[in-house]
Amino acid sequence: MRNRFFKKIVGGTNEYERTPVPAESLKGGKSFLGMYAGEHTAGTEFVIGPLFVAHGVTAGDLVFGLLIGNLLAVLSWGLITGPIAATKRLTLYYQLERIVGKNVVIWYNLVNALMFCFLAGSMIAVSATAVGIPFDLEMPTLTDWLPRTPGWIVTVLLMGAVITLVAIQGYNQVSKFANVMSPWMILVFFAAAIVGLAQLGVGSFESLISISQEVIWNGVPLAGMSKFTIWHIIFFSWFCNMAMHIGMSDLTILRYAKSWKYGFYTFVGVYLGHFVAWIASGILYAVFLQANSGSQEFAPGQIAFQTLGIAGAVCVVIAGWTTANPTIYRAGLALQGIFPKIPTWKITAIVGAITSIAACFPALVMKLLDFVALYGLLLMPMGAVIFADFYFSKRMGFQSEGALNAKSDFSLPALLSWLLTLGFCLVLNFYYGVEIFFLGLPGWFVAVAIFVVLSKVKYPLTKSLAV
Repeated sequence: MRNRFFKKIVGGTNEYERTPVPAESLKGGKSFLGMYAGEHTAGTEFVIGPLFVAHGVTAGDLVFGLLIGNLLAVLSWGLITGPIAATKRLTLYYQLERIVGKNVVIWYNLVNALMFCFLAGSMIAVSATAVGIPFDLEMPTLTDWLPRTPGWIVTVLLMGAVITLVAIQGYNQVSKFANVMSPWMILVFFAAAIVGLAQLGVGSFESLISISQEVIWNGVPLAGMSKFTIWHIIFFSWFCNMAMHIGMSDLTILRYAKSWKYGFYTFVGVYLGHFVAWIASGILYAVFLQANSGSQEFAPGQIAFQTLGIAGAVCVVIAGWTTANPTIYRAGLALQGIFPKIPTWKITAIVGAITSIAACFPALVMKLLDFVALYGLLLMPMGAVIFADFYFSKRMGFQSEGALNAKSDFSLPALLSWLLTLGFCLVLNFYYGVEIFFLGLPGWFVAVAIFVVLSKVKYPLTKSLAV
């Protein structure tokens, strides 16, 4: 009975895991507008905006930093990821396998899947902070790493089960869900900003400026939090999705696009989510801090509920959901690359279970800024490898898709590009004090350079490709 139920849900689903997406399965711009709006106006926004307040960002640094950083992110999607996705029409995982070989891509896929699981887990936890409100669930604090109560664990596991059920139905259902939910969420974020400002006493343009600078983003970090500048905002807003654009994870999504230009459609998502929503949620947190002076609780559901009531709590639930859905979907495809004979929906169900267990630990939410930066950094070098293989192979005189053409399961240039780049970033961080938010840019150029040089030696066009 159970098997027939799941076969009915996933029957006919073809995600083209190891073949190019055919023309009849390509999707128009509306699908991507909805998905990106939903994914980037989502649960992370209820965490990141308040954390900027906690890190003492000034109002001017926040606004100008977000304008610049988000523009750089959109350009990265549109000019780097979109053209490769529309040309190859392969998942990130299979495209990478053709370049680096199965023995290397297995480790990449494992790291990728685990990072996706943890990110989705943090979003399930965000949703749970709202679901637990009517049950008077004890919420986590900024310093919590472990779950506080059995009720928190039960709530998280139930949320994870429902979200996974949607994700196993494939891209079509994930996209439809985002299209339905994202317009309403965007309106709630706008309402949150307006109501929150009113509660802080804003009644004119002059009071808006003064309260923004003196109350909300006053430049003073909370106890135990480091100080953020405009450079932190620029690089975080650019690279918070580093794994998706220059890391190439969104090849998996954009391979369905009818035009490579759909990569620019991320503009809708990041400027609504990573601009309006971060600002709105920062306002909500300022209201929460004002009403709960000295509180260490950090629960996005409660923060939204205090200002917007039930609508705010429901928005937090849906926002976490619309981020967790495509993230679990991507994680399933990553593991499917390791176990190609197992149906994607079964692997996605397993991923959902791992994600739900991870979501029980509040540290995923409390350390979200650092986690997002680390997650992008770990995956970024392989995105640089794909970029270099696509754009520089003919220009620089080496064979593209080296592992495939050499009939090899292992590419030394790709592996060394990954490991040496991470080693380079580690040196910058530990010995020169470069913060994790700033490591992605120099690291990407280093990865491209290492791969090009080593590929010219290993896979020259004029010599034998024997391994």
